[in-house]
Amino acid sequence: VCIHRVRSCSSIRFIKSKYVCVFDKSALKFSHQQRLFRTSAVSCGQIVQFKLSDIGEGITEVTVKEWYVKEGDSVSQFDSICEVQSDKASVTITSRYDGIIRKLHYNLDEIAYVGKPLVDIEIDASKGVAPEEDVVETPPMSHEEHTHQEIKGHKTLATPAVRRLAMENNIKLSEVVGTGKDNRILKEDILNYLAKQTGAILPPSPKAEIIPPLPKSETVPAAPKDKARRIPVPVSRPIVFSGKDKTEPITGFQKAMVKTMSAALKIPHFGYCDEIDLTQLVQLREELKPVAQIRGVKLSFMPFFIKAASLGLLQYPILNASLDESCQNVTYKASHNIGVAMDTEQGLIVPNVKNVQVCSVLEIASELNRLQSLGSAGQLGTNDLTGGTFTLSNIGTIGGTYTKPVILPPEVAIGALGKIQVLPRFNGNGEVFKAQIMNVSWSADHRIIDGATMARFSNLWKSYLENPASMLLDLK
Repeated sequence: VCIHRVRSCSSIRFIKSKYVCVFDKSALKFSHQQRLFRTSAVSCGQIVQFKLSDIGEGITEVTVKEWYVKEGDSVSQFDSICEVQSDKASVTITSRYDGIIRKLHYNLDEIAYVGKPLVDIEIDASKGVAPEEDVVETPPMSHEEHTHQEIKGHKTLATPAVRRLAMENNIKLSEVVGTGKDNRILKEDILNYLAKQTGAILPPSPKAEIIPPLPKSETVPAAPKDKARRIPVPVSRPIVFSGKDKTEPITGFQKAMVKTMSAALKIPHFGYCDEIDLTQLVQLREELKPVAQIRGVKLSFMPFFIKAASLGLLQYPILNASLDESCQNVTYKASHNIGVAMDTEQGLIVPNVKNVQVCSVLEIASELNRLQSLGSAGQLGTNDLTGGTFTLSNIGTIGGTYTKPVILPPEVAIGALGKIQVLPRFNGNGEVFKAQIMNVSWSADHRIIDGATMARFSNLWKSYLENPASMLLDLK
């Protein structure tokens, strides 16, 4: 048998002798191994433990709410891996590698910790591994065992530099049209998006795009008014009596509320209440609702309350400030990032409308529509839930006239709005008329805010709402 060269797994060896006249079992065995190797497709990949990176805001643990992949799925860079929820926001984790998912380290609703492995991804060994990741030795797998499945969920492709640029300018990448390959968002796309904005950099909702009003010839059908008093109907939920006590861990937004309210207990609160006659504002809103609807915006009373509060904060900036932990310095905030308390299935959340001081009522309404939609779906980002400087809580949408709101540190003031009631009141001539009355309850940090300041601010806020036309004099 003449063998001129033999190929092995690791290298190619040449036998210089022209003839090998040995015909034994070892030669046959080696030749057989050579044939098996050359006809099988074996992948010599490496397993990378993809760790949960630091999300920011001091978050150390999150709850896994949804997996977008399963073991055996192929993923590419920037593909969605899973959605996690911290005590402040929901975050979508994306892949850093092209490879195959080999292991999911957590089940749904389990707690994942920052710096711990989230998934194991098999990558091509020839591409190398990032030094901060751990490589796990694993037996080679045949290529035929690899599977591919389309990843569900929306993919937003952008480099870390582009993501940081968007975050610094309060821009949601999902609302920017990417011009790169596979709709990847480039730096130029962010800059073009910024160039189209005027005033505050606020990401408008795609569905709430403001368009010019229709010509006068085109009429909008008026919505039928339901004059009948609405009776609240309790939500029907199945009641299950197990007869056993149940203990559950405090997670998500509920955990954030525990931390925030525990810190708020250290603040000496004082309260101030008043009633507001919204008769003129109710009429004005009814006139503007069809116009706002034409422009794709749902107009409620809240944008007026928020804008009036911002106008009042310009006169009393101490209410838009924060006090340091040592109580030695007061920081006056330049932006009016007014938070709105929302009741959701995940618990109480308080997203905020950024830079209200340079926004119109219609722009505030558009941003509120976006926040409410994301809040209902549990998709509010960290940027929407942080950075607030002043808060309004509309408890009247559920019921109640008065309440005692608790300040959200590091803010120094908060207002709670009751329900609007039709009540009899007297005018200047002593005549009884039907008025739209709403009660407001203020809480303030008594360490730096006195009662007189809170009362004067409330009176100014009240005057703007009772005479909406007066806001035109101070709008910028």
